Amino acid sequence: MQHDVTDVHIFQRMNGCFWDDETGEFEGFNAYSYDGEDLIRFDLKTLTWITPRHQTVINKHNWDNDGNGLFLKYALTEDCRHFLQLYLNYGKSSLQTTVPPSVSLLQKTPLSLVTCHATGFYPERVLMFWRKDGEELHEVTGEDWRRYDCVFQFSGLKDSITNRLDRALIRTNQGSSFQLYIGIAIGAVLMLLAVLVCAVFGTKRKNSSGL
Repeated sequence: MQHDVTDVHIFQRMNGCFWDDETGEFEGFNAYSYDGEDLIRFDLKTLTWITPRHQTVINKHNWDNDGNGLFLKYALTEDCRHFLQLYLNYGKSSLQTTVPPSVSLLQKTPLSLVTCHATGFYPERVLMFWRKDGEELHEVTGEDWRRYDCVFQFSGLKDSITNRLDRALIRTNQGSSFQLYIGIAIGAVLMLLAVLVCAVFGTKRKNSSGL
């Protein structure tokens, strides 16, 4: 029995909900897709199915008239919110752990803007900005760098992590490239000297043997 790989298709169903416990924003979804394209989805506001494809229009009308709209709404809102709260309570100890960032000052070239880069922090909702003399700003110029701070702050928390702009702490590609070029140049000079020494030594030996 032979199997043609061209007959393989992907059918997906995605249902669940998003909930922001700080803003109260909530959204439930129940949708189907076929080969990576939207097929049909349930609209919580109208309690009807929406489809962008004519192949599922019949399904839309049948599902709109089957009387399950209110059941789906309850499942995607009340039930889903309940389970989200339950899982959040189970994992509260780990989810509420704050992991401070690793902050670096980066600059491509001496003429480029300095970038304040943070990695490895949790949670992911943060504020990050430059500050000059205590006032927030969006970029750093080259004047009196000691007056600038890079401020990292977790959203909803007053405490912040401040890093003073220090020229000695800036990481740049230019420094590593410059060192590489110096290393290559030194190597080339040493190789040239070795060739000259060999040439001189060979000449002396030839002259000596001729005498």
